[in-house]
Amino acid sequence: MTAAAVPTDTIEVRDPSTGDVIGTIPAGDTATVDAAVTAARAAWPAWARTPPAERGERLKAVARMLPAARVELAELQSRDCGKPCGDSCGGVDAGIGAIEQYAELGPLHRGHSLQGSPFAHDAMIREPRGVVAILVPWNAPVAVAAGQLAAALAAGNAVVFKPSERTPLCSARLAELFRVELPDGVLEVVAGDARAGRPLVAHPGVDVVLHTGSVTTGREIARVCGERGAKALLELGGKDPLVVDADVDPVWAAQQAAAGAFANAGQLCTSVERIYVHAAIAAPFVAALADAARTYEIGPLIDRRQRSAVHGHVAAAVEQGARALVGGDIPEGPGCFYPPTVLVDVTDDMAVMRDETFGPVAPVRIVASFDEALALASATEIYGLAASVLTASQIHAARACRELRAGTVKVNAVFGGAPGGAAQPQRLSGTGFGYGPELLDELTFTKVVHVSAAGA
Repeated sequence: MTAAAVPTDTIEVRDPSTGDVIGTIPAGDTATVDAAVTAARAAWPAWARTPPAERGERLKAVARMLPAARVELAELQSRDCGKPCGDSCGGVDAGIGAIEQYAELGPLHRGHSLQGSPFAHDAMIREPRGVVAILVPWNAPVAVAAGQLAAALAAGNAVVFKPSERTPLCSARLAELFRVELPDGVLEVVAGDARAGRPLVAHPGVDVVLHTGSVTTGREIARVCGERGAKALLELGGKDPLVVDADVDPVWAAQQAAAGAFANAGQLCTSVERIYVHAAIAAPFVAALADAARTYEIGPLIDRRQRSAVHGHVAAAVEQGARALVGGDIPEGPGCFYPPTVLVDVTDDMAVMRDETFGPVAPVRIVASFDEALALASATEIYGLAASVLTASQIHAARACRELRAGTVKVNAVFGGAPGGAAQPQRLSGTGFGYGPELLDELTFTKVVHVSAAGA
């Protein structure tokens, strides 16, 4: 079937490594969304009354099932979004770990009580919110979905799950495995793009919308939820800075920067998107970063639309005076590949230093002092997701932790963090806790029950 003949009510799913069509999904419609929300709404009361320990055991059963499907899920994810197979396997493993975490935490999630008098007390009870709509991104579909589904279900909510239309195959298979251990209706799945997403977010039967994605979509979700009193939990875009101090090994710092900028082809919410390096080590740092870029192996971008957006940032920067030391050109051949790219001579007003790029691009800005780097790293009124600093100075590290305006600050490692960690994005990068034990707080509400002894 030619592209022109594809029915308008379906969406082609393409392998970004080859451009080949690997499947089709429904585009989505209001009637399908309404049926899914209605089914979840009907199933929710019984699931909410299910003892938390039993809900946890069902999730543990899902986690025990997934290792046998590890290779299948990883291969589907690699075909969906182009991740190298090793990265996809790691994503499945991370998802299994998140399910296990919430299976254990769910039964322990509780409120507390207040003693009003010898004959009365107030119980502050955590209760599920109802139906949670979960809209997951395409850049880490298995790991993100596994954790968010497990948290919502462990807390006693029913779920309507909408995978990204760009990576629907691995997400749909993951949902199938969850549903083996769940009562009918507790987890419903709707496929499609905005034709499914918009009516789902606006549906009066949805109590919480949990979304990981772009700032533009997140702002629209926040508006719609605000108008009808639903809760919105949002992790959105970032323009995460990396500050490189004068007292660190420039080769080691370049390796950190390369990992932060090029891992997953730069398609991570917390990718390094702008680099501020002290002039004292700028020359060896830039040389080492360029060397790392020449040998860094990455997969493709998710699709040609994303590649065009990334290249648009690079081309505009070069036109305005920046230089591409490595990369910067769209390669010939099939798929959606884009090379690791290092830009120098960038200025603060360039889009590549101001707006989210979401691709394997490392723009480097040389600064005269640590103070200047901190000021520039926080000089955005839009983003505040994460930030990193590489320094041997305890004073500078402490200052960075206090002064960088971001939900997560990482010192001397661009990636990492303890299991169960969570953060609150700042400004337009999101709202609420999207991970960790705190996500259970977000997905429940506190009901206060006052009890007095009769006749007291």
